[in-house]
Amino acid sequence: MFVIMVYDIKEKRVAKILKISRKYLTWIQNSVFEGDITNANFIKFKYELKKAIKTEEDSIVFYIFRTKAYTDREIIGIEKGKSEAII
Repeated sequence: MFVIMVYDIKEKRVAKILKISRKYLTWIQNSVFEGDITNANFIKFKYELKKAIKTEEDSIVFYIFRTKAYTDREIIGIEKGKSEAII
């Protein structure tokens, strides 16, 4: 599945959420991640996030697509979080 995640987290927990999210998805820009993920890893990812946030103060939203084939991304301005080729 292809997932886009956006979050609004209190500043004191942002670093922890960022670290967890980078294990599973690709950072796109401030508070935004995307990527392909298996169902099993998605379940693990959500479990780790739930343990790290305070549900009465923080918010995480997932947009879930069965495949990336029907998605397009258009960027206006600078591209943040570019995937760089590793040689």
